[in-house]
Amino acid sequence: MKRKLLVYIPAVILMLMIAAVAYTQNQKQPPQLKLNKIKDDLYEIEGDGGNVAVYLTNEGVILVDDKYDMDHEQIMSNIKSITNQPVKYVISTHYHADHSGGNAKMFGENVEIISTTQSHINIVEHKQSNAPPGVVPARVTFKDETTLYLGGKEVVARFVGRGHTNGDAVVYFPALKVLHTGDLMAGNTPLIDYPGGGSLKSWPGTLDAAMKGFDVETVIPGHGAVTNKAALLAYRNDVDKESKRVAALVKKHTSEDEIGKVMVAEFHWMPGSLQMMWSLPGFKTEYK
Repeated sequence: MKRKLLVYIPAVILMLMIAAVAYTQNQKQPPQLKLNKIKDDLYEIEGDGGNVAVYLTNEGVILVDDKYDMDHEQIMSNIKSITNQPVKYVISTHYHADHSGGNAKMFGENVEIISTTQSHINIVEHKQSNAPPGVVPARVTFKDETTLYLGGKEVVARFVGRGHTNGDAVVYFPALKVLHTGDLMAGNTPLIDYPGGGSLKSWPGTLDAAMKGFDVETVIPGHGAVTNKAALLAYRNDVDKESKRVAALVKKHTSEDEIGKVMVAEFHWMPGSLQMMWSLPGFKTEYK
């Protein structure tokens, strides 16, 4: 009997170890983030959520956006690989959790977060229907523009109009002629967050204001590869084309379902996408 028991116990332990490994492997792990150098002391962290700009100064680091909560450790690790300076500020381009979800952990690092007043309000009022719990709004806000100086370097954040939301900020690095657009440029087709005050009709003019207001050479979009002003202009023109197409469809009293089919066929919307859920229902109200 004793001999059988000695054989049985290790088998049970082995089974428990296998189960523990399987459980660990099934836990959601944040996708790997990538650090890219843009120009001089400006870097970008891409992957899983919005693109993060990292601006190094001799008095601390300025970030644009902070991705999801689960990306915080990787963000900080990437920053520590290029500087010993602490993060001092995060400028949020807008309120969505893939750009502002890491706010709470940044506060835990004694970081000050800055956003437009409207982005603050949208977080407080839980405008994002699919946001995870615990997204924390900025404590410092601005209505039209704010300028941040740190270590002799300047960063300008400006609200240039409605588009993706009603509180999108573009962030400009004057010494480098680099513009971070947030999701005013992102992906292949715009996502109009009508619940968050977005506007397809205003979007082309908003991008016009951003391009006219700053001397731009390099563009960091909200998602996707770093690009240039020519690509931003092309994106603006595509948004304008989409806006005019929607206006014509609404004028003809086209049904929402038929407008959706046009968006899929002509503008590569995906069935069941956020565009379908957030943008499509708002077209008739905006273009009536």
